[in-house]
Amino acid sequence: QVQLVESGGGLAQPGGSLTLSCAASGFTFSRYAMGWARQAPGKGVERLGGVDSDESRTYVHASVKGRFTISRDNAKSTVYLQMNSLKPEDSALYYCAKLRSAYYSDYPEEVENWGQGTPVTVSS
Repeated sequence: QVQLVESGGGLAQPGGSLTLSCAASGFTFSRYAMGWARQAPGKGVERLGGVDSDESRTYVHASVKGRFTISRDNAKSTVYLQMNSLKPEDSALYYCAKLRSAYYSDYPEEVENWGQGTPVTVSS
């Protein structure tokens, strides 16, 4: 079955950087769009963006545009979230997702699978 395993989370200082990875298996990775989302304590899930099955088409939501970059490597069945200029408010549990389509969208019904999440804490 579909498995999505996030890694790379941890503690970072404000202004620092982290790169999260999501290793995918159990499906033909190159056929599906992938996405990232996060959930801070006491808050709802915030969609961050994603990438189409085509590695060159990416989408980043306005809340993190300019600081976060999403990419994928179809040969490695892995999607990445590069986070720069981190702020304390970026602290959250970060999830990757497989979409039902080859094209990314932020409609909740388009998410078919979620990973288990990897925690990110930004603090000095």
